[in-house]
Amino acid sequence: MPRITDIAGQHQDIASLSVILSVIAGATDTIGFLGLNGLFTAHITGNLVVLAAHLVTNGQADFSYILAVPVFMLVLLLTCLLAGALERAGFSTLKPLLLLQFLLLVVFLVLGVTAGPWKSAPNPSIATVTGMFGVAAMAVQNALLKISLKGAPSTAVMTTNLTQFILDVGAVLTMSDPANITQARDRAKRTFPVIIGFAIGCGLGAGCEAAVGFWSLALPVGLALLAFVKAERSKWPG
Repeated sequence: MPRITDIAGQHQDIASLSVILSVIAGATDTIGFLGLNGLFTAHITGNLVVLAAHLVTNGQADFSYILAVPVFMLVLLLTCLLAGALERAGFSTLKPLLLLQFLLLVVFLVLGVTAGPWKSAPNPSIATVTGMFGVAAMAVQNALLKISLKGAPSTAVMTTNLTQFILDVGAVLTMSDPANITQARDRAKRTFPVIIGFAIGCGLGAGCEAAVGFWSLALPVGLALLAFVKAERSKWPG
């Protein structure tokens, strides 16, 4: 049976890792949006909004908006299959999935830097391929939250997190059952740092993209490496 200190340490590791992943998602989404003509890499449903808006207003839209959704779904499925194979072989899924996300972000950075800048000399086909590596990296991140970090708040969907956080704050203020209050307070403590992390990632991503273009992807790449190293050194089972 695991010791209480080990469980507490693992919960702390999950909390800090969730914050790092939320900064990665915020930065990657913002950099992709600014550098790839409005493509969302993490907020996938946002691409449907942009697609509809472009089609209605000017009758055309970037193919990447359409492609992002099936690519995201396909990578989710492949990640699930990979995780299943790892579990059957007796391996932990977290570190391999974090490493996969890191490698996808590295390719996203390399393609963005070597094939850009998109604003002055856009190449739609190369831009689309580049963007799909960002989408794939965020798909892996979304999958690993459900597979390897069960119970952790989403690191890319802030609408759900913000809704849950406000509901939990309301519960703390209005409920009378101490057990329910404690549960809501604990959940709010896990969710709030992720919301802040995503917002910080968005701000950093926007500022870096404005300053150095696609080299700004070095920020999420570096954070993804940090997340992998942290998982490697932490008390993860397996």
